[in-house]
Parts: sequence; C-alpha cells; structure tokens
Amino acid sequence: MLYIYCPKDNKMTLLILLISGFLFSCHAQHTNSIVTGAEQLDEYTHLLEGKTVALVANQTSLVDEVHLVDTLLSRGLNIKKVFAPEHGFRGEADAGAHIDNEMDSKTGLPLISLYGKHKKPSKESLEGVDIVVFDIQDVGARFYTYISSLHYVMEACAENNIPLLVLDRPNPNGHYIDGPLLDTAYQSFVGMHPIPIVHGMTIAEYAQMINGEYWLKDSVQCDLYWQEMEGYSHNKIYDLPVKPSPNLPNTQSIALYPSLCLFEGTVISVGRGTSKQFQIIGSPELDSCAYVFTPISGEGAKYPKHENKLCCGWDLQNKVLMSGINLDYLIETFNQYDVKGIVFFNSFFDKLAGSNELRIQIESGWSSEQIKETWQEDLNRFSNTRASYLIYP
Repeated sequence: MLYIYCPKDNKMTLLILLISGFLFSCHAQHTNSIVTGAEQLDEYTHLLEGKTVALVANQTSLVDEVHLVDTLLSRGLNIKKVFAPEHGFRGEADAGAHIDNEMDSKTGLPLISLYGKHKKPSKESLEGVDIVVFDIQDVGARFYTYISSLHYVMEACAENNIPLLVLDRPNPNGHYIDGPLLDTAYQSFVGMHPIPIVHGMTIAEYAQMINGEYWLKDSVQCDLYWQEMEGYSHNKIYDLPVKPSPNLPNTQSIALYPSLCLFEGTVISVGRGTSKQFQIIGSPELDSCAYVFTPISGEGAKYPKHENKLCCGWDLQNKVLMSGINLDYLIETFNQYDVKGIVFFNSFFDKLAGSNELRIQIESGWSSEQIKETWQEDLNRFSNTRASYLIYP
C-alpha cells in the first residue's frame, strides 16, 4: 500500500491510496519473509511513469538481487540521475571520505555526491526533476548519517516543490529505543534532531517525524509519499542481505554499532582495519588483553586508528544481540586511561553523544545504571511522540 503525508490543521493525516481497486490493512501482515518497499514495484511505479526521476540510492538499494536503478530502467522509466550519500553509490568509501561527482559506468547516469561540502541537493541539480525516490538501508542509530541525508533531501524537495517517494526498509535495531536525547546545541551531520541514539523507527516512519515535527528549515513541509513493507514488525529480526556500509559487515556489528560507535570519540579502536569491524574494541594502552588485534590499512579503513599497532581489548562478536546501549566497556576503558593520566575522549565524542553530559558523567565516576536513569524521562517523552508516526506494530 502506498501512502502520502498530508499536513492538515497542524496534524498529520494519512490518505490511503487505493491501488487496483483494493484496500489493504494499515499494518503489514506477519509472514515468514519481509517484502521491502522497493520490491513492491506494482504498488508505486505508476507514480514514476511519464516523469523525470532522480534516485537517492547506494549499494543497499536492491530489488531481490538487482539494483533499483537497473530495475527501474528495465521498466522503461526515465531515471535522470542518482544522488549518493556517505560511502558513495557502491558503498566502498571510508567513513568521512570525500566523494566526487562522477558517472555510473554501467548505466551512464550522473552520480551526485551528498557528502562533504554538498550534503543537500542543489536547486540546479534538481532542475527538470519531477519526483525523487529515496531507497537506502538505515540501521536505526542517530549518528548513522543516512537519516541526515534524508533530512536534506526532504528539505531540498520541499523548497523546490518536488514530491519525495520513500521506499521503506526494515530497521535492524527497530526493537528498542535508548540513549540520551540530542541537545540541538550539538547538532551536526552525525546528529541533527532531538532524538535518542537508538530511535526504533524505519526510514519511512522517520521521514514522517521529520515532517510532523517541523524539523526542516523554516518549517517547510515535504510532499512525502512512502511505500510500506509487507511482513515487517519492529520486533522481527532482520538480517541485511548486503552490508549497509564498509565497516558494518554483518548482523552482530549492526547490533553492536549503537553502543560501540561512541568509541569513535575516544582513543579506542572499534576494529576498523580488521575483519571484525564494530565487533572488537581495544588500544595499545589497555591492560585488558582478552583479545589482541592489529589494525591495518584496507578497504573502508585507509587510515585506521592505531594502524600497525598491537591492540589489547575484547572480542564482542559472540555477545547476545542488544536490547539497550551498553556503557560498561566505555566506562571500563575510560577508567583504565584515567588512572594512567592519559587523555581518553576527543572532540568528536560530544557530537556522537548529543551533548557533553554523558562525557561529564563518565568523568565524574557515574555508573551505567546512574547514567541510564537520567535518560528515562526524555525517552518516555520521545516514545510518546514516536508512537504517532509508527507504520508497523
């Protein structure tokens, strides 16, 4: 079923579009498999027929095992260009690496980077475009930058009166919400909205929240459509068919990511430059040597932290899947550094955490339980707000 977002009287209403004369249930049926939004071609391609289309896509934009770009072109649709987020169209670039505009060698389509200095589609890049399609796999963490790209795409579409169609995909961390809410004084590309680290929403649900909470510049509203999934619920386990970025290679790394990404704001390595990215942590200075590894330069990690140095730490790849953010290793590693008088945090940490409060709490000796207790009031408020934008049970 295809939906359109309709702002009316400052409230969000849903207009259900009838496709082929049938009205389906508002919630997807529970089935053994999940059918993504992109895979339901007959439900949404009528919106693209006779239109000039731009895609926001990367290596996760698959219909079965075929890229969405190739699938839509095979149906005779007029795809004009592709916008690519962090890591590029093929998903091979390092985190934070500069991505140049280029041409796709297979289709000849122009590829326009949405990373670096030009995170938002320009008016010139959208000239002649009738509709934009957004189809990117998210992992449900505030600092995973695809939702920031979504914000800027929505804003550009709103400013240029171009509708946006979001093809929904599962959130592999959609079964819980946790973490401190972002203080907007610390807003950046790794955190644009006042949400917790783990928001528990799919990309289409999140797009509705961006509109509904008036987070776009000057409170503009995006003409938003979305194609929902079949068979998805927030408690359903979903193994991604393709890694969403170079350093999230498997289900366990994606589950650990909301907890371990905070280490990117410290001296601790999260395994970039190894085969166990976001599944191991360590550094040369740690006393705990339950596991040792040596980061080396390679795909997705050209200059890894502690390159060519032996690191002591922990292997977390066999830990149970997460249902909350784990602060224990963060506190333990900080304490080991603090005793030695070595600086632990860098300036990036507060941006990842969404404020300076978590860093100050850790530096002040707070326990994980004490810290998490301070999150609860904000999490309860966010949960109530989130509920009005959920598409799935």
